[in-house]
Amino acid sequence: MIIEHDQIKADLTETADVVIIGSGVGGMTVAQQLAQAGHKVVVLERGGYYSAARGDLDQRSDNMLARIDGRRGLGTSTTGEIALMYGNCVGGASVHYWADSWRLPKDRADRYVELGVEGHEHEVLEPIFDRIEKELNVHLAGPDYYNRMNQLFDIGAKKLGWSVEGVPQARRGCAKSGHCYQGCSYDAKQSALVTSVPAAIKAGTKLYSDCDVTKITLGSDGKANGVEAEFLDRATGLPKGHKLSVKARIVVLAAGGFASAAIWLRSKLPNGSGQVGKNLYVNPCPYLYAVYDEPVVLWENIPTATGTQDFRLARYQGKKYVEGGYLLHPNQIQPEFLAATLPGFGIEHAKLMERLPYIGSAVSWVDDEMPGQIILNDQGKIAYDYVVRGVDLLKTRDALKKQAMLLFASGAREVIVPDIVGTRLRDPDQISVFDTLDMTGGNTLWGGPHPAGALRMGKDPNSSVVGSDHQAHEVPGLYVADPSAFPVPPSVDPSLTIMAWSVIAANAIQTRLG
Repeated sequence: MIIEHDQIKADLTETADVVIIGSGVGGMTVAQQLAQAGHKVVVLERGGYYSAARGDLDQRSDNMLARIDGRRGLGTSTTGEIALMYGNCVGGASVHYWADSWRLPKDRADRYVELGVEGHEHEVLEPIFDRIEKELNVHLAGPDYYNRMNQLFDIGAKKLGWSVEGVPQARRGCAKSGHCYQGCSYDAKQSALVTSVPAAIKAGTKLYSDCDVTKITLGSDGKANGVEAEFLDRATGLPKGHKLSVKARIVVLAAGGFASAAIWLRSKLPNGSGQVGKNLYVNPCPYLYAVYDEPVVLWENIPTATGTQDFRLARYQGKKYVEGGYLLHPNQIQPEFLAATLPGFGIEHAKLMERLPYIGSAVSWVDDEMPGQIILNDQGKIAYDYVVRGVDLLKTRDALKKQAMLLFASGAREVIVPDIVGTRLRDPDQISVFDTLDMTGGNTLWGGPHPAGALRMGKDPNSSVVGSDHQAHEVPGLYVADPSAFPVPPSVDPSLTIMAWSVIAANAIQTRLG
């Protein structure tokens, strides 16, 4: 059962075995498993419920930003250099992700072990990934799903001697609409909205949408025993005036990498380690545009059928950074977003817009090492203090160089930097411009789609927030099932890893419930 904002007419109370905050792939993986095991589960989702069957996913960027994106696509870090990209709807960020579905690389699983994570080793995760991939129909895209930008990417990479490989896709019956980020209108993308949400509901889960958790509550024994929430009017995002109180044996925090630590801070839960909200990673996504002499039509078909992992692991000489530390892929941006992010004004911008079908793009996901933090500011508002700096700035500059090399090698006659001044390169010899490109204070705006680390997992309660059973060190009965628990980023799209870790979290909760 999904209860939406317009069905709420009074204050409500609920009792449950488990209350879950957030309906993304983490929370709904836990909800499905526990509900199917016979436990009473209640899920609270701050965003609204949108359905392809009802025509809610209409492929209009302005509508869909307002419906499914956190802060309606307008949220940034405190300096304005990182766009906060996260879900705000039933199904969470999986509703607008690209369906890229990687397993956690073994080298990163091993790194987690070094950082004190137990019970999430590579050999533990592999059979879980086997099951998830089967359920989500994860497969490599065939040639007919390669749009022209994907083809050009492979041409450029091969000319440069880089390897390319297909990107695993969680799709079933894809219609090639090119609107993955706006939510799939065909229910082909295997997001939580079409997989774990209906499965959990069928097993008896009750899900409240438009329901903003204001506080996680504790009993006199210091254990988590429920939540307080208020219902929101979907059109305005403002409180309706009705509240919900849920008492539960277990509370699961699964509101996502940007929101879970914020809820912890607002609830004033114990933070003896001082680590709550610290260690925020976002996977910064620098990207470039390019003008071709042939039509590219960047917004057709699926976004990333192909890519290269040649640069996933950073290379060092001693302690000196050399190159790498990011994924490199073709980019997909719809016309509305192109209009907003292409540099320039007036006639200059209009000339670019006239060439829109001829514009291509490449993008990188930087495996960041220099974290920021989530804080409560002086006004009691949540702020995201994150600056691309140190080795991450070097990685970003190198990623932009590699993108420009690839775009020129694939036939681009001009490369455009989406910075305030609209830096343009007309020759590969100009690539050194990235050594000094100003990327501070909002001169460039990179996406931050994969927040992680703000409630990090580890053995030591003095340096971590949750243990390897996903339970908070200082708050018994409170579990975390989202990327906030990752000690460092997974270096690939996190969706499958979030689900696999959430299976482990659900197992731990089942053991506790008995």
